[in-house]
Amino acid sequence: MKRKERTEILIQGSDAIARDFAKEIEMKYTVTVIQQPENGLVLLKARETAKKSLFYLGELLVTECKVQIHDSIGIGIVKGHQEELAYWLAVIDAAYQADLLETRVWSHILEKEKENIQKNRQELQQSILRTKVSFETMDVQ
Repeated sequence: MKRKERTEILIQGSDAIARDFAKEIEMKYTVTVIQQPENGLVLLKARETAKKSLFYLGELLVTECKVQIHDSIGIGIVKGHQEELAYWLAVIDAAYQADLLETRVWSHILEKEKENIQKNRQELQQSILRTKVSFETMDVQ
């Protein structure tokens, strides 16, 4: 599983998974915090469709954190003010970068969470589609 996909699952899924993974690593390894969780701003780029030119849509508040396990550095960045989640993501990223044994077991858990996220999205989409009005079947007088 690639880093981007793993991070998306951890952010969109249950916070308990990220917390449990990070706690598991903290109990067995020394985690050195390089950068405490802190807020920052990120510029959002967008592409204008007609001329295909890039422009900045605005700024997004993020929380970012950096940690180190052995010689591997992990980074956690999440939108909004979520210090704990940014820290947990950094610990998990560092664990994967260090190729720790615990990370091999996590893939199964992440795959199950990915399925749950997709199922929840489909249910939300179905509930939205139920409210959709079909103007073709309405009697207009």
